[in-house]
Amino acid sequence: MLVYLASTQEFFFTKANVLNVLSGNSALLITSVGLTFVVLAAGFDLSVGAIYAASGYAAFRALDAGLPIVAALLCGIGIGILLGGAVNGVLIGAFRLNFFVVTLGTSSLFTGALNVITNGKTNAIAEPEGSLIYFLGNGTVLTIPFPIILSAVVLAISGYVLRCTPFGRAVYAVGGNPDAARLAGINVPAVRICVYGIGGLLAAVAGLIDASRLASASPTAGASLALTAGAAVLLGGTSFFGGIGGVGGTIVGVLLIAVLQNGLGLMGVSAFWQGVVTGFVLVVAVSLDKLQSRTG
Repeated sequence: MLVYLASTQEFFFTKANVLNVLSGNSALLITSVGLTFVVLAAGFDLSVGAIYAASGYAAFRALDAGLPIVAALLCGIGIGILLGGAVNGVLIGAFRLNFFVVTLGTSSLFTGALNVITNGKTNAIAEPEGSLIYFLGNGTVLTIPFPIILSAVVLAISGYVLRCTPFGRAVYAVGGNPDAARLAGINVPAVRICVYGIGGLLAAVAGLIDASRLASASPTAGASLALTAGAAVLLGGTSFFGGIGGVGGTIVGVLLIAVLQNGLGLMGVSAFWQGVVTGFVLVVAVSLDKLQSRTG
């Protein structure tokens, strides 16, 4: 695919296009890294798109109320942790409810509540050039867009946590065999609450980046985010059944989707067909994962 796009699209391998692709998909990468924790623990979160939108709006409201920028950003991040960990995590980890039913319900609940609060309207965010909130989505460090640097930091920390800490090993153990993990002394409900909290935290960071980059907070901003992030995680080799994979593969999955969408865009394919292709790729990824689990 890369060879075909490089040979047919004049601007595909230019520095500007590469940086544009990486910067434009930084929020997707950060969300996908958070979702990797959840999938490794044998779960899934269909509400990450709603959390992403709610966090951006919460930061907007905090700014509008006169709070300092740092406090407004922390407010948005707090909403992500609250919705991901204290709502989804507790319902799934402590009350042992099915993760699909819970996150499907909370996705509708969060989005519906946000539409009621905003009356379905997109809100513009005041971000004077040079301010912290402007820098979060549009700043550069040595000509590298800041969202790329932030996503690389998130990727590095997440990889370290998963591979080099007792918590990371507990996530793999819970996803691989929760009964064995429980017998080994691991607090399974607490691990599940934590992974959904991490998923909410990183969805919130992604929402803040895009709200800053687009200078707006929309109640429907993350409508297809769960689908795309899920496709990236599964394409990266993380098993939908938990216990296998990692964030190293997730970046490969995100890059595959980013290159695919960018290539289709350069070829003039409509955004509607790009969604069709992404959905097809997700179905293929889930099918291959199921086949691998049967033969493995």
